[in-house]
Amino acid sequence: MKTFKYLATGILFFTVYFSNAQVNVNVNIGTPPAWGPVGYTDVRYYYLPDLETYYDINTANYIYINNGKWTRARSLPSVYRNYDLYNEYKVVLTDYRGNSPYDNFKTHKVKYGKGYKGKPQQTIGPKPGKGNNKQGKDNGNHGHGNNGNGHGNGKH
Repeated sequence: MKTFKYLATGILFFTVYFSNAQVNVNVNIGTPPAWGPVGYTDVRYYYLPDLETYYDINTANYIYINNGKWTRARSLPSVYRNYDLYNEYKVVLTDYRGNSPYDNFKTHKVKYGKGYKGKPQQTIGPKPGKGNNKQGKDNGNHGHGNNGNGHGNGKH
């Protein structure tokens, strides 16, 4: 019986010693869209102030008010079909981890009003067809009336 214990212990030791036991934790937060701002790999939501809409990176859904209720959809409503996501400002919600970013909508709407511009942003990918015009001499003012000057404290 002692021989069996020593043999089993030896086999267990060699198995553990020679195996490459690795624990790999991979949190997949989704792939940010090409129009998303560079430098944020661990966030889930963007707030689009001009549209008063959220974008969920995990599900690739827009979250917006439709007939008084928050709606999740793969595309923006038709009223925003000409909205240029590459050129407009995205507030990156670095401090929210839940499933309902719109719980903070009243705060976001005031802090990041329509026309809000914070720090300059560069998009992850180039704008299809014309390149990424957020680089170079673009001053960030796209006719929204604030001349690139933001509201609030600029934290996002």
